[in-house]
Amino acid sequence: MANLEDSFLADLEDLSDNDDQNLDEAGGDEEHMEDDVNGDLADMEALNYDDLDSVSKLQKTQRYTDIMKKVEDALENGSNMSNQGIVLEDDPEYQLIVDCNTLSVDIENEIVIIHNFIRDKYRLKFPELESLVHHPIDYARVVKKIGNEVDLTLVDLEGLLPSAVIMVVSVTASTTSGKPLPPDVLQKTIEACDRALTLDASKKKVLDFVESRMGYIAPNLSAIVGSAVAAKLMGTAGGLTSLAKMPACNVQILGTKKKNLAGFSTATSQFRVGYIEQTEVFQTTPPALKMRACRLVAAKSTLAARVDSIRGDPSGNQGRAYREEIRKKIEKWQEPPPAKQPKPLPVPDSEPKKKRGGRRLRKMKERYAITDMRKLANRMQFGVPEESSLGDGLGEGYGMLGQAGNGKLRVSVGQSKLAAKVAKKFKDKQYSSGGATSGLTSSLAFTPVQGIDLIDPQADANRLGSGTQSTYFSETGTFSKIKRT
Repeated sequence: MANLEDSFLADLEDLSDNDDQNLDEAGGDEEHMEDDVNGDLADMEALNYDDLDSVSKLQKTQRYTDIMKKVEDALENGSNMSNQGIVLEDDPEYQLIVDCNTLSVDIENEIVIIHNFIRDKYRLKFPELESLVHHPIDYARVVKKIGNEVDLTLVDLEGLLPSAVIMVVSVTASTTSGKPLPPDVLQKTIEACDRALTLDASKKKVLDFVESRMGYIAPNLSAIVGSAVAAKLMGTAGGLTSLAKMPACNVQILGTKKKNLAGFSTATSQFRVGYIEQTEVFQTTPPALKMRACRLVAAKSTLAARVDSIRGDPSGNQGRAYREEIRKKIEKWQEPPPAKQPKPLPVPDSEPKKKRGGRRLRKMKERYAITDMRKLANRMQFGVPEESSLGDGLGEGYGMLGQAGNGKLRVSVGQSKLAAKVAKKFKDKQYSSGGATSGLTSSLAFTPVQGIDLIDPQADANRLGSGTQSTYFSETGTFSKIKRT
């Protein structure tokens, strides 16, 4: 018992020691967590959203400055033709183009950040403007132009926005609930607008440089959509390799803008079309075929980008072949449908055709043959007016029916051959005894003149079976009847 008690006590001591260690570790973790939270709070407090420099930092980076300097030098000096014999990946100009594509994506993201900053500040002045003007650069230009002006009729927005949007903005500004901004907030908003416009100008320089090198970097893609559109597609996609990995349906919508129609008609608006609408092929296509042409150009551009990504055809012949194929297809779509050719009659057969005949066909013809009454109704006698069901020529005409002189319908009903055969069979079944003479038949016939005559019952039965009546006249003209006992 003592040993058992000692073991229990030892286990309890071990458990208490482990609990103390766990509490110490938990306390240490909580201290570390508190330090991390305090550090995050300190960073958040250090990040001042009222300061534009703490929000937008791209223009102050060394990478942005170096790439923009190289781009400006390259635009001034032109293309270096001596490096076209080396591998594409080892060409420094190609590496600069790749860096430009990456920088253009970073500039786009930076413009979005600055747009959010401008929108948060200017919301106090004109909260409805962000729902009327969606594009960040257009929004920055409009905010810089309006400023703290209350009456928008004094502000000239012509050239910044379409006429329909200008009208909607002017009407909305007259009923807005916003208030003028303080001078310091307005100054920060104007600086943010200037920075967004500067970044947009830098992006245009980068795209101009990439466009000038498209004939060397992507000759096949440039042959289809042009150098300017090819540069924009590459810049938006993030490089030639990224563009080659995209499906055609995504290439079609690269560069699309969210359009605000402000309640106007959507008949003339092109949706789901991006930079491809700037191509010559799209512009010269009839409106009814533009969407089909857009899908076709996007598909061929994807194929051309894949050829350029592996340097399959540096001469650009494949791209020109794709463009020619696009042109032929669009011309084929515009051709009128072929005229309907007259169908010639078939060559008559010299041999007579095999037609079904026989008893069944004759019976069917007799069953569905036109009756004599219908024949008379279909005929008209010359010079004699026909009678009608309603009189005075109204209703259904009777034709030559009833024109015997009494004004009544006269039709000679004659029994058809088929009815005669049916009646014959019925009588055969009724009167025929199957060839055996009945025992009740008598061979004596009583006549009023001659008295008793001897007759043949079998012959009489044959006459009955051949369609004669049960009554007959004798050769002397006297009426005779078979006497049955």
